[in-house]
Amino acid sequence: MKILYGMQQPDEGTITVGGEQVVLHNPGDAIARGIGMVHQHFMLADNLTVLENVVLGAEKLYGIGAKARAKIKEISDAYGLNVRPDVLVEELGVADRQRVEILKVLYRGAKTLILDEPTAVLVPQEVDALFDNLRELKAEGLTVIFISHKLGEVLSVADEITVIRRGTTVGTAEPSKTTSKQLAEMMVGSELPTPETAESTVTDVPMLKVDGLHLAQTDLEGIERIVLDQISFTIHKGEVLGIAGVEGNGQSELVEAIMGMRDPDAGVITLDDADISHAPTRHRRESGIGYIPEDRHRHGLLLEAPLWENRILGHVTEKPNSKGGLLDTKAARADTERIVQAYDVRTPGIEVTAASLSGGNQQKLIVGREMSHNPKLLIAAHPTRGVDVGAQAAIWDYIREARREGLAVLLISADLDELIGLSDTLRVMYRGRLVADADPATITPEELGSAMTGAATGHLEHTEDDER
Repeated sequence: MKILYGMQQPDEGTITVGGEQVVLHNPGDAIARGIGMVHQHFMLADNLTVLENVVLGAEKLYGIGAKARAKIKEISDAYGLNVRPDVLVEELGVADRQRVEILKVLYRGAKTLILDEPTAVLVPQEVDALFDNLRELKAEGLTVIFISHKLGEVLSVADEITVIRRGTTVGTAEPSKTTSKQLAEMMVGSELPTPETAESTVTDVPMLKVDGLHLAQTDLEGIERIVLDQISFTIHKGEVLGIAGVEGNGQSELVEAIMGMRDPDAGVITLDDADISHAPTRHRRESGIGYIPEDRHRHGLLLEAPLWENRILGHVTEKPNSKGGLLDTKAARADTERIVQAYDVRTPGIEVTAASLSGGNQQKLIVGREMSHNPKLLIAAHPTRGVDVGAQAAIWDYIREARREGLAVLLISADLDELIGLSDTLRVMYRGRLVADADPATITPEELGSAMTGAATGHLEHTEDDER
């Protein structure tokens, strides 16, 4: 995709656009040829508004004022993107950022749209809406390249499927003549793994108690908004508590409050009988909280630093990273080698930068780092977002194994199959409140998705009507 978007030059081969062979030296060339790309990791400036991000670099098209605003509104309305031009991008959840990226590409007049893992952050209802949008784009003559690991989605939206494994095209398929099983075998050479957990390991020993957690924040207009509204729950040793919710309903703020990155206005957070409600983040880390952040590039890694330095992040004061109050770089390097082996991080060595690894290998390094300190509580926010099926299966195995050994896990994910498969207990978060709970053994992704949009509250029971 980087080659098609002019970010990387091919060693050989040709690219033909509209019947004409082209050489794309940079993204500007690609955009001029009508190729637009929405990256898996978004390319937006946090400190600018949505409007400023959309017009940045394309000021000559519609200016930067009323005409640009009208064009943004026109595109947003036409494809149901619900984009708000004056909001700062840093205030948007991942799903909203993705819509801004799609709008940005359409604003530049793209005729070929490349979408990299576009549904990773969406609930089933939002996926359906996106697919409706893609069908509209297709009906208007646009070409869409849709990259995904979710085989059911590929089968439902694609006209033609190409399977790539280890950098080589291994086959093509017609959706009407292909099953998920056949596609999976082409992708990984075997059946796809599932997140299902066979046995319960839940104990009656509480590890994390959150009681009456409340947090308000003031937006740019000076209006106070409640982002966490009287949140209460308990996670026991050996238990995975899954929280489902559309991005932007308070999940990020909940994680930041538990990690000490935000100070709650009210409520008590207890870790293993110790009150950590207002403790510094470092103290919480040293007390046994592991953290897989929702955005590995922004909060999990130093992309330009070598792997061994990234292994130290978040655990500077702990062994093997430090000794006698000083960094022990020799021990940190040795332990990074161990993590690379144990967690199958595919890399030429520990001196390469984190940026040089694929998304899946970056994530395995983070998981290995966090699990290496024997955490009591693991906060896993979208632990398998944007990773290939092999890395996804490995990460599920690490979480299941740690759960068997008594780890308490707070799991936040937009992958509903992952949430239902891994969780012992499920709660639904909507507008800063926990509004519903469900039994992972009986709930369907569709029922969970409905509750996530605010359509259902209380205890969710599976009914025959849902199947119809």
